[in-house]
Amino acid sequence: MFDKIVYISDKSANVKLRDDADITFNLMNLHVIFEDSEKKVLGEVDDLEDNIVKIRFLGEIRDGRLIGGTLRKPTLDATCRVIKEEEIPLITGEDKYGNMLLGASPFYNDRPVFMDVNGFFSNHFAIFGNSGSGKSCGVSRIFQNMFEDERLFPYKSNIIMFDSSAEYYNAFKNLSSINSNYNYRFISTNEIDPYAEKLRIPIYLLNEQDLALLLNVTNHSQLPIIERMLKLARIFSQEEVDANAYKNHLIAKAIMAILYTNQTAPNKRNDIFSIIASCSTPEFNLESTIQGVGYTRKFRECFLIDQFGNFTESVLMTEYLNKFIKEEYDNYEPEGSVFYTLDTLEKALNFTLISEGWLRNENTYGDSVTIKVRLHSLIVGQNAKYFDYPSFINLEQFISSLLITNGRKFQFVNINLDDVDDTFAKVIVKIYSRLIFSFAKGLSNRASIPFHLIVEEAHRYIQNDTDTFLIGYNIFDRIAKEGRKYGVILGLITQRPVEMSDTVISQCSNFLIFKMNHPADVDYIKKMVPNISDEIVEKQKTLQAGTCLAFGMAFKIPLIVRLKMPDPAPKSGNCDVVKIWDGNGNKKAEPKNPEPETKVEIPKQQVNSPTFISNTPAGAGRIPTAVPDLNNKAPNMMEQVSTNIPEQNPVKPSEEQPSKFIDIPAMPANNTNEQVPQNKDLNPQPSPLNNNDVMHPYNSVQNYNANVDDGALNPESTYIPTNDTIVSIPGAQSFLNTETSLKPNITLGEQQPQIIIPAGQNVSPNLMEGFGNIKVVTEDK
Repeated sequence: MFDKIVYISDKSANVKLRDDADITFNLMNLHVIFEDSEKKVLGEVDDLEDNIVKIRFLGEIRDGRLIGGTLRKPTLDATCRVIKEEEIPLITGEDKYGNMLLGASPFYNDRPVFMDVNGFFSNHFAIFGNSGSGKSCGVSRIFQNMFEDERLFPYKSNIIMFDSSAEYYNAFKNLSSINSNYNYRFISTNEIDPYAEKLRIPIYLLNEQDLALLLNVTNHSQLPIIERMLKLARIFSQEEVDANAYKNHLIAKAIMAILYTNQTAPNKRNDIFSIIASCSTPEFNLESTIQGVGYTRKFRECFLIDQFGNFTESVLMTEYLNKFIKEEYDNYEPEGSVFYTLDTLEKALNFTLISEGWLRNENTYGDSVTIKVRLHSLIVGQNAKYFDYPSFINLEQFISSLLITNGRKFQFVNINLDDVDDTFAKVIVKIYSRLIFSFAKGLSNRASIPFHLIVEEAHRYIQNDTDTFLIGYNIFDRIAKEGRKYGVILGLITQRPVEMSDTVISQCSNFLIFKMNHPADVDYIKKMVPNISDEIVEKQKTLQAGTCLAFGMAFKIPLIVRLKMPDPAPKSGNCDVVKIWDGNGNKKAEPKNPEPETKVEIPKQQVNSPTFISNTPAGAGRIPTAVPDLNNKAPNMMEQVSTNIPEQNPVKPSEEQPSKFIDIPAMPANNTNEQVPQNKDLNPQPSPLNNNDVMHPYNSVQNYNANVDDGALNPESTYIPTNDTIVSIPGAQSFLNTETSLKPNITLGEQQPQIIIPAGQNVSPNLMEGFGNIKVVTEDK
């Protein structure tokens, strides 16, 4: 098939096809081998133009093993051939101990693809792909393959997944059915989930950095407040120190500092009473009794002000304060961890703020109040329950309880975060990750207990945050750089890698890239992923759902792998709108034959039906309006609406049809009747009509009293003129709107029409002006 090599570069070679080569053979992505007397170089067909094939170098075959990368290039006299059947396992991997099944190769008739377990799970890995590309199913399939591998038997594995939307519960809930030694644990922020354990974190295991994240600290000046607060919380909870005596020491020093300021007595008293309001003990409250020489005073009575602006009992108060100040307390440092709650933290914060004078310093007042408000909001808010741990356990016991309970070893722990917002969920993920990393780092035998932290929707939690600026590090950056040495491995699953931390992605050694289309993400992958070529990036754009591009330390060369659908699958599918929309209840509806289109003939209006008679001259008419349906009800969206148009038949003379028009009474243009009745209590009288009466064109007239929309006007409507009956005008306001009454296409005739206003009617001048050129006559009697 291949002839001689015509060109060699650092990364590829051009090979000429033989004249008798089978042009129907699919050459794209075909693996070939360059072979000479010293070496074998593996390549992949990357492009084909005319009879020249461009082949990209992938690796070198040495001692029966494929080594990725090429230091030595083939010579011009090397032969080029298609890879042999027995050489394919060098690419797809071998089925042996230490390897596990990943998927199948679509280029080699779905031949199984195996990956190196140590190469994959001993290094950080990332899984990228658009929504719907198969990421969640791919992750589920990988771990299902891992647990189904009898040779591997990962009984001591510690997989901790942070699930943002409870997708993976369904995929791993039956883990014990694979092997009775396997156990799956589901922890959720959803308190009412019957299948989940409640998420609880001991607040006393959090350090200063954890609390800084929890309270959303934004300034460096707030960190000393948190550090002091934690110190006091531990002191107040220890048995070695009298907590009440320590509190009295802090209060006495704070009051003494205020007494020796240059403030006025009223201001001093206000500050002291503020301290007592927030931090009080039996010895320090407004009603505490202070013993003098031969007399007693209430605490509040000691701060009465005399005529000189001084406290009346300043000497007595000073002596009382000195009894509680103990200098040895200033240098006391608590040791170890103790049990305390969020309420203890709040009390410790109050004593922190008075002891250091944070609230009296205008430079630190804002930072102090911010922390105080946020801590109180956490305590009274919905998220306080997640830190309500019932008893004391140390870090080792907490991590052990996460993985082992009642003798059951949990290989897969799913922590569901779908019931909290992203901001709080990010803090939870960081706290868990920091606790696990601290535990692993403290093991005497380094990396003896590996942990795999799988972060679903990682772009929500692993970002370029301000953690490094505030607390000196980002826990995910630290794990990415140091975690591998201690056996803490990150697994990142995301559809937006561009939003993630650059440091974390740069430390990943294995990648499974499903289809991605967004230019920003594609460009980001080119820049951030190590050892990725333009050819690999272009390949992922054409991938099918469930197919990924796999490359990294676990693979000899980049491979396109089709992953089997997991069983059971995660709940990550699309909404089945067809099934939900189906109003037939999933029953097959009988196909309807389309009715032939028929031309509906509008019947000519008959004149035999009862009609209100108007003495309006030719050219005037009636305003059409829709007849309201008195039986109409609010539509039900779930009911089928009939769209059949009823057949319109001509009106029979014997049938009475309701009028769909409102008659606008008007005066005749030339009324010869001198006995014009008063416009009062007159009703229009029906009159029989002859079939030979002529229909006259409709003249647009609006009756605003009838609440008729302008759009309802119908120029085809008609009326029957008569001179036998005079119909009076109900009111001048409902007369005419001449702006739309006379249309250009209506001929008035030679005689200009008159409008006669009956005697006794009051017509406004504005209405008279609106008649324009129409002659208006008002009757005298």
